[in-house]
Parts: sequence; structure tokens; C-alpha cells
Amino acid sequence: MTACASVIPPCGAKISPPTRELRNTQWELIRWNLTPNVNGEVRARQIPQGESSNPIQIAFDANGERLSGSTGCNRFTAQISEDERGFTLEKIASTKMACSPQRMELENDFLYELNDYRTIVRDGDRLLVIGRDREVLSFAQRDVNQKSSTQNK
Repeated sequence: MTACASVIPPCGAKISPPTRELRNTQWELIRWNLTPNVNGEVRARQIPQGESSNPIQIAFDANGERLSGSTGCNRFTAQISEDERGFTLEKIASTKMACSPQRMELENDFLYELNDYRTIVRDGDRLLVIGRDREVLSFAQRDVNQKSSTQNK
């Protein structure tokens, strides 16, 4: 089983799951692997908490038609289009609040990866967004109700 741990996508993972399997789910970015260097070594990008300690999150709506979330500073939304090959994100739009320069760079890179991903892999409570540039965004599933409970505190 340890051999499967280093494989991307992981053994047994679903590649490009249909949106019906992601409906009404929420995910938080927990790791960002950069493109391997010339020696093939994977490097991780630092993921600081956003403004007011807001994490980078994505959420699929209950109808499988929209993806929305937070970049840690701004909110974003995208339309989901699905065909027999899987789904794509279209018309990504975000709010334009000012953030720290470091946060704005992270936000721009994150939205670029969402716009230019190659595949999405679901492995239980993990979601991997693999970019055409071979960067991998790793998300952990969060309780949909957690969002409203933390906002009310």
C-alpha cells in the first residue's frame, strides 16, 4: 500500500468524477505541489491563511451547475459545463477587493490553476486538481454546514 501513496493520481482514485458525485460538497486547499524541478523533486508552495484567516475553499452547488469559493481574500464563482469527457469550468469571475501583494499573487495563481486544470481526481475525502503545468492542488473535504457555523461565531 505504501507504493500507492506516492502515485498521482492515487491508486483507486476516481479520475474526472461526474459532477453528480461532487454536488453539494465543500473543499479546503491543504497542499499545493509545484511543478517538479529539473531533478524531478516535488516542491510545496506555502499556503498562508487569507485575510481574516479565511482559507482557500471551493464548493460545488447542489445542482452541479456552479463552483464557488474563496481565495482567502476574494470570492469567486464559475459555471460548470459537463460532457462525456468530464466537466470544465467556464466564466470564472471574482470580486476585486484589495489584499496584500503576496495574497494577490497567490489568488491570481490559484484562479489560473482553476482555469487551466487538466484533470480532477477524487480519492474519498481528498480532491486533487492537476494543472496542465503539472502543479497539483490538494483539497480536503469539509462539512458543508461548517461554513455557516463558523460565520455565526
